Amino acid sequence: MADQNAPQTSTTDSLEARLDASAERDGTAGTARRARALLEGAYEGEEFLRVVGGPHAEGILNGAPALYWPELWGARALLYVWDDSAAPAVVMGLTNQSWRVREMCAKVCALRALGTPQHFARLTTDEHARVRAAAARALAEVGDAASADTLEGMLRDRDKEVRRAAQQSHRALLSRLEE
Repeated sequence: MADQNAPQTSTTDSLEARLDASAERDGTAGTARRARALLEGAYEGEEFLRVVGGPHAEGILNGAPALYWPELWGARALLYVWDDSAAPAVVMGLTNQSWRVREMCAKVCALRALGTPQHFARLTTDEHARVRAAAARALAEVGDAASADTLEGMLRDRDKEVRRAAQQSHRALLSRLEE
């Protein structure tokens, strides 16, 4: 029987609202643990898949191929809920075969200041522009002096958004290193 005092959400509520309700039920660490498990390829049940995937989870629950979606949703959830035990899975996700998962893990790394400059230097040459841009943003947070050269090289990237991310990240990195 459901707890009458537990917050009720719908798959059409915002991801943040769904994760807040999950964290209220299971604790922030518990929700982050489940998100990490999804990122690592585990199954966390239909209810949690609806929490992280919203209405899109129904397709998978109705038989559509899962592909990379649960892993991506697990990584994305870690932008909102966090426990330090998720850090190794997020860093490992930077090498995921799906570019969407690599991109999301780089975003989580930038937000949580995870990983090393070497992790992101490799991603700055990824075949997908969105991964390269996310890597540039992560370098702004965890990069070292050598990362400034990497970001300068990205200013000549073939993709305009990557160049923009590199320029902003280069400025942010230099400012952070001067502090």
